[in-house]
Amino acid sequence: MRKLTWVHIWIVLVGLILVGALIYQVPPVHDRLSWRLDFALTYLRGLIDPIGAPPTPLPPPQVEVASQPTVTATQLPKPTLTQTAEFTSTPIPSPTPLPQSVSLPAPKWEQQDINNCGPASLTMYLRFYGWEGVQLDIADVLKPLREDRNVNVEELIYYVRTHAGWLNAEYRVGGDLERIKQFLAAGIPVMIEESFYFEEPFWVNDDLWAAHYALITGYDDETQMFTIQDSFRGPDQKVFYETTDEYWQAFNRVYILIYTPGQEGTVQSILGVDWDVDANRQHALEIAQDETQSDPQNAYAWFNLGSNLTYFERYIEATDAYDRALEIGLPQRMMRYQFGPFIAYFHTGQLDELFTLTEYALKVTPNSEEALLWRGWGLYRQGNSKEALESFQQALEENPKYLDAQYAIDFVRANP
Repeated sequence: MRKLTWVHIWIVLVGLILVGALIYQVPPVHDRLSWRLDFALTYLRGLIDPIGAPPTPLPPPQVEVASQPTVTATQLPKPTLTQTAEFTSTPIPSPTPLPQSVSLPAPKWEQQDINNCGPASLTMYLRFYGWEGVQLDIADVLKPLREDRNVNVEELIYYVRTHAGWLNAEYRVGGDLERIKQFLAAGIPVMIEESFYFEEPFWVNDDLWAAHYALITGYDDETQMFTIQDSFRGPDQKVFYETTDEYWQAFNRVYILIYTPGQEGTVQSILGVDWDVDANRQHALEIAQDETQSDPQNAYAWFNLGSNLTYFERYIEATDAYDRALEIGLPQRMMRYQFGPFIAYFHTGQLDELFTLTEYALKVTPNSEEALLWRGWGLYRQGNSKEALESFQQALEENPKYLDAQYAIDFVRANP
């Protein structure tokens, strides 16, 4: 038998690659292998272009930045309050003493798909009220591409309001452990976003920190533990109060409430003045201020301060707070999940800072539609409409349901 020539060898190799590619497209195979391929490519990318710590603030400019008209890509609430505002509300009866422990019925547990803790946790929350869907029903609406690594709180609320409209949904920030217990005692589970630590690195020098959603269904004052339905670790996880608060702080102590229309009076009573969204933000701002004073080396406290100031469009103060957080040091994936710095630096005209942060965010998460969006707005402000449009279009490709990207594309086309 004559020996195979190099041409034949290459033909065989190309054939094997094509067959492998076709097999990879089979849904069960793709679902099993895609995350491993993504992991390998992420690690390889980190070897070629190592990921360090988030960038520290750039030196302040020598001249004052001239004020410029702003372009709003996302609809930020218009503040009607000031830092010193006082709030009044209808007096409510003193709360009934809480029981020592509460254990709500645990919904059927849902193991998350990759990058899918938000839809999986929301699935369990909705199941508590009798919903019969699965996490892919939610993911198909909020993150049609499996590789999308983040779902925002606002997107989860949107899903409930548009696809489970027989339930009410709200979110607030600046929560505390006592309030979680009050809702649980009232029969309402609470979903939070918190810190999470991987067991293995995705790149060299990976700090292992990420975000995670969790559904709290019970508490026990004797053990000082919450019962948490965790889409990654398993059902009925027991977590100390102190650990919960520590991990929760990184996300401004945000919490999601889903409840029946008949429970709205109970929710309003527990929230008190925090039922008003602006008052709630003011409360969270004051909490963050207090924590920056009591623990001035806490980067999360400064970051939360910046985020709450951004809500009130106090962008110059917000960038000062974000600068301090960056100086102290933030996790590598922080801008994968929270985008207040992009907004604040854009509105203060600190475009060099904006580009530095968005480029770092894209180095960590190349498919981050939010980083692509705000890089695009920075380019547009520089007068570079062509590259801005390309960045917006890439953001829309990464998440075809991303309305902010579509808005940006329409805006730039109308105002080149």
